[in-house]
Amino acid sequence: MSETVLDPGPVQELLGGHAASPRLGPMPSPVTARARHAAPVYVPPVAIRRHRLTLLVGVGALTYLLDLVTKIAVVALLQEDDPVQVDGTGISLRLIRNPGAAFGLGVDLTALFTAITLLVVAAILTSSRRLGSRRWALTLGLLLGGALGNLTDRLARSPGFLSGHVVDFVEIPGWPIFNVADLSICVAGAMMVALAIRNIPLDGRRPRRF
Repeated sequence: MSETVLDPGPVQELLGGHAASPRLGPMPSPVTARARHAAPVYVPPVAIRRHRLTLLVGVGALTYLLDLVTKIAVVALLQEDDPVQVDGTGISLRLIRNPGAAFGLGVDLTALFTAITLLVVAAILTSSRRLGSRRWALTLGLLLGGALGNLTDRLARSPGFLSGHVVDFVEIPGWPIFNVADLSICVAGAMMVALAIRNIPLDGRRPRRF
């Protein structure tokens, strides 16, 4: 009785000229399979990122300098609780030292607000690596300048490091007294809300239309 011998040739051709192995490798997990097909994170071209980062830093620096110069001038020229009326505007310049956050909020949480400000600055610097939108660059620049302005007061002014009181001086009827940094932070917050509503991403790509 003759033995039947199977020709491995067709199988070898399908496998690229190699015989089939009896052992099978591990099946990829669903998570691994999805990761292979996931869309890569979009990063704007280097030239665009450099331009947007320059805009962010420029706006942040101008905001910071304006806040710093106005505070130095106010401390040098005004006495505490001795307001100066700006004619025809309804605005007064009144020097106060604020231990809390913007607009005098949280007066007993100076150290906490200092830590939050440091986290905000770190988040801005981290997100700038994907920055491709002019409007986001302007927004983050205002936020960065305002955060650094008040942070400087908390680090350098009395009563001490990390607990310094922020200089506020703009008084409008019906509003808490504020400074340039507070104003820039509020404007940046409003712009962030508007950008989110319009679905404008940080990387500058056109928003999806559903």
